[in-house]
Amino acid sequence: MSIITKLALAAGLATALSTAAMAQDLSGKVVGFSQIGSESGWRAAETSVTKQQAEERGIDLKFADAQQKQENQIKAIRGFIAQGVDAILVAPVVATGWDDVLAEAKDAEIPVILLDRGVDAPEDLYLTSVASDQVKEGRVAGQWLVDTVGSEDCKVVELQGTVGSTPAINRKQGFEEAIAGHDNISIIRSQTGDFTRSKGKEVMEGFIKAENGGGDICAVYAHNDDMAVGAIQAIKDAGLKPGEDILVVSIDAVPDIFTAIAAGEANATVELTPNMAGPAFDVLAAYLADGTMPEKFIITESKLYTSADDPEGEYERRKGLGY
Repeated sequence: MSIITKLALAAGLATALSTAAMAQDLSGKVVGFSQIGSESGWRAAETSVTKQQAEERGIDLKFADAQQKQENQIKAIRGFIAQGVDAILVAPVVATGWDDVLAEAKDAEIPVILLDRGVDAPEDLYLTSVASDQVKEGRVAGQWLVDTVGSEDCKVVELQGTVGSTPAINRKQGFEEAIAGHDNISIIRSQTGDFTRSKGKEVMEGFIKAENGGGDICAVYAHNDDMAVGAIQAIKDAGLKPGEDILVVSIDAVPDIFTAIAAGEANATVELTPNMAGPAFDVLAAYLADGTMPEKFIITESKLYTSADDPEGEYERRKGLGY
């Protein structure tokens, strides 16, 4: 079963944590955290929140920035194993190629928890996966577009995330599922922006040039907000009005996208909470205390935000989280 199917099947499952498990002490535990990098505001917030959660719980967090390279993550994980850490958190840059290093962690009896992305590896090689339902995120974004354009023809350009990553695969799948059967909506161009603002701007510039100066583009769907912000700048540079001439829908709900929504330059975003570590540490505490096994897939909530959802207030509530 693919990770896409696993996460889709796991959508809607409640995270059942007892009060006793929540209260377990992780003080003094050493946890390694292999982070993808800092390709986006959301990623920076996840790192910041994870460090905050670790500090609050008295955890000695060993942090490693992989700079978007899987080989760096594998090296870091092997380093954590050699150090004899109590557990490992990893946000995997891509879905494949993890079997060997995860097996090494298992042999060392070090539990591994996946954060915000999944892997195509045997489930017994990791303790749990804390993530959003990424297929649902794409589906929510696509449904918003379906509802917004109605029966009008709408040609969409898509800014994909990092090639081979589970968010890119799943968010594309969900969006396509939502627009399926609506023949008036079609994706005319799709290219990776690698989850970065600069690449999103660059790719959007190419889309605009290829599509009648942007005149033939109805909407841009970006797999994350940072690429959307880059696309917004490209649209403005082309003399068009983002949010009006070209609709903008994306995923993550970072502060900058709420600024854009408030200004009428973006239309919708789907939330991805940066607090994956909180649930991860909760289940880790219970597991280390008495061997309590968590759900295999812990699904965080996804929510759609538009101009009707107090974007200025959302910006204020999120700006201090490290984005």
